[in-house]
Amino acid sequence: MKIGDQVRFLSEVGGGRVSGFQGKNIVLVEDEDGFEIPMLVQDVVVVGNEEYDSSKVNTIEREKPLSKTPIKAREQEDHEEKPITFKPKPLERREGERLNLYLSFLPDDIKEISSTGFESYLVNDSNYYMQVSLLSAEGASWHLRFCGVLEPNSKLFVEAFDRMQVNDLEHLCVQAIAWKQDKPFQLKPAITTELRLNLTKFYKLHVFHPNEFFGEPNWTEDIIRDDKPVRSAWSIQES
Repeated sequence: MKIGDQVRFLSEVGGGRVSGFQGKNIVLVEDEDGFEIPMLVQDVVVVGNEEYDSSKVNTIEREKPLSKTPIKAREQEDHEEKPITFKPKPLERREGERLNLYLSFLPDDIKEISSTGFESYLVNDSNYYMQVSLLSAEGASWHLRFCGVLEPNSKLFVEAFDRMQVNDLEHLCVQAIAWKQDKPFQLKPAITTELRLNLTKFYKLHVFHPNEFFGEPNWTEDIIRDDKPVRSAWSIQES
């Protein structure tokens, strides 16, 4: 299978053209509307151009979460910068008018939870674009770990880190600005919030489980819920 091949899905109606790959197990399939759908390699099959019926391409929201085989932690530059969209881009949901932002941690090997490395992702579950900065505390100073734009209803790779770097994540700060493109929208205030992670959770198997954003086990922390930061800088300082 290579870029440019026409493929169809085995587990659901649809198909398209292979536009790229994410690691060894995920293929990006571009449908007739130009949307890229991440699929497991084993869930698609290459077909000839004469066998491909573009009228059967599925552009409806996927109900089954995406799963992937745990992979070895790798550097951020190995990942494509564009986000993985888990809901079709043109679809605006009523509940998506409220900002919801999450930080997710995925172990490379859930069976080796005491020694495995991790990948982290930011998840934007809203109809808004978000400019997000993620920082970690270094004494009285801060270190910028990530800065980028998340498209509506998408998740974006932040970084890969090993077990020795877990302690760097204890005290985090997230700054977010939200907007919509080419359409009117309700103005959202800029948000700055701090959170302290319970690092012992990185060693607890029961903490990691699939959710609507990831089909594989993950630990997901709320950052913004229904337009409000889950933890504010003031509450951290007072506690």
